[in-house]
Amino acid sequence: MNQLDMKGRHGVVTGGATGLGYAIAERMVASGARVTLWDRDIGGMGTAAEQIKAKFPQAQVACVAVDVTQHAAVVQAVAQTLAVAPVDALVNCAGISGPNVKLWDYGVDDWQQVMNININGVFFGCREMVPHMRERKYGRIVNIASGSGLRPSVRTPAYGAAKAAVIHYTNTQAAMYARQGIRVNGVAPGSIEFPGGVWDRRKTENPRLYQAVFNSIPFGRLGYPEEIANVALFLASPYASWVTGQTIVADGGQML
Repeated sequence: MNQLDMKGRHGVVTGGATGLGYAIAERMVASGARVTLWDRDIGGMGTAAEQIKAKFPQAQVACVAVDVTQHAAVVQAVAQTLAVAPVDALVNCAGISGPNVKLWDYGVDDWQQVMNININGVFFGCREMVPHMRERKYGRIVNIASGSGLRPSVRTPAYGAAKAAVIHYTNTQAAMYARQGIRVNGVAPGSIEFPGGVWDRRKTENPRLYQAVFNSIPFGRLGYPEEIANVALFLASPYASWVTGQTIVADGGQML
C-alpha cells in the first residue's frame, strides 16, 4: 500500500464506526496519523477502534460519542477531541441515504432527519473546528458528498438535495478560508458497496435496481470503500496544499 506521510497529524472522522468513515480512518492510520472517531454508535465505534488497533498495533485511535445533528454535542466533542491533540484534518463522513421513495411520498420527518445529518452535521462540525484551525493557520476539511448531489436524484430526493448543499458549502468554505491556511475539498462517491451499506441491502431488496446501477458503471462493478478513502486521504494530507474548493468525483465513470 502506498502511503502519504501523515506522521504527527491528527485527523477526525465523523461517522467513523462503519463504511466509508471506517475506511478513511483506517487509511489515515496506515499513513501514520492519529485518528479520533466521531459517531453516535458507541459500540460500533469501539469495535472499529479495536479492529484498527489489531491491524496497526502502534495506532493511536480515540473515540468520541457524538450526535452531529446536535450543536451542543458537537461543541462538547470538539473540546474532548482537542484535549487529545491539535486537529489537522476534519473529514465529515457521517450521513444517511434516507427512504427510497418519490418526492411526493417523502415524509416530513424523514426529510428533516436526512438534512440534519447530511448538511447540518457538516455545518456544526466545521463551525466549531474551524476557529482552532484558523488559530493554527493550518487545516484540511474533507466533506463527503455524493454523485447524487451533482445530478437529479429521483430515488433519494432529500439525500441528493443535502449532498448538493454539501458541495456548495464546500466551495463557500474554500473561498472564505483560502488565505488562512485551510483547504476545503469534497469527495463525491458513486455507488459504493460494503457490508450493511445501502447497495448491499438493495442487492436483495431491489435486485433490478441494483443490476441497473451495476450496468451503468463503465468499470463494470461498484466501488470499494478503500477507493474513496484513498482520495479522502490525499485531500486530508499536507500534499493537498494547492487544492481547494474541489469536489472530486470517484464513481468508476458512472457520470460519463
